[in-house]
Amino acid sequence: MSDPVDAESTVSGNQANIPARIRQELGIDDGDQLRWHLEEDGSIRVRVVQQRSGTFADFDGYDGDDATAGTEDHDGWSVDTE
Repeated sequence: MSDPVDAESTVSGNQANIPARIRQELGIDDGDQLRWHLEEDGSIRVRVVQQRSGTFADFDGYDGDDATAGTEDHDGWSVDTE
């Protein structure tokens, strides 16, 4: 027994359209990224990474090694007191 088909698209010039029903169901919008993973059994897994927007859209967080004690090392305005 084969898997049911949710939707189909045709490849044209190394590009394929994402069917509207799939885009709507997953909330895919312009600017979102698709991350592709080829499984050992030959199937493909696709993860949708939605575009972030706003003031901190490009902020990836702090991953430094230096731990700080906020109340001891900084004043009320986060200025280094050392």
